[in-house]
Amino acid sequence: MYTMASSLMQERENMVRLQLKRRHISDERVLEAFEKVPRHEFVPEKHRDSAYTDNPIPIGYEQTISQPYVVAHMIEEVDVRPSDVVLDIGTGSGYGAAILSRLCRKVYGIERIQPLANRARETLESLGYDNVEVKCGDGFEGWQEKAPFDVIILGAAPTEIPEQLKHQLADGGRLIAPIGDLQQQLVILEKSGTTFNESTGTPVRFVPMKSGKVSTEERTK
Repeated sequence: MYTMASSLMQERENMVRLQLKRRHISDERVLEAFEKVPRHEFVPEKHRDSAYTDNPIPIGYEQTISQPYVVAHMIEEVDVRPSDVVLDIGTGSGYGAAILSRLCRKVYGIERIQPLANRARETLESLGYDNVEVKCGDGFEGWQEKAPFDVIILGAAPTEIPEQLKHQLADGGRLIAPIGDLQQQLVILEKSGTTFNESTGTPVRFVPMKSGKVSTEERTK
């Protein structure tokens, strides 16, 4: 019998095969994580029919869940390892954090918009992702109490890499971020001792990274 669950599983498998493998995502651990994490659980009900398309999807408050290929590409670029502690900035729906949780030891997520942080936390907990901790905070400040991090991933675009984040990287740590305003591209930073080695990658388009927190009572314009 063909059930809704089997239909969604088929859509995930198609997403991995048609959107990720065909675009040269080759890390088997990354591909498996995308096959296992139910993206439809992280998008609003009205957009669930589009959950497995290779597109960003609105999640409210002028924010989006990034397209699967971009998430996979960024994770693959920084070579997330089983022993890593990862800082996920701009957690949004929690989807990226869920993917990361299957690839590393611990994920700390920061989301500046309180309702989104609450929703991400609830979704992750309900699905059993118990190695993820989410807080509402300012991504520019990072999460000093939990540093150092082996990997830092930014899900929103600053115009330059915040200095605070550089210094929260462990020795040998990697950071990846979309950098720029109208024109953006991925920048990868690797820390070696007191030196930061920087390289540039794929052109991308993310929402701008903003400072400060947005409480439940506030509304984005």
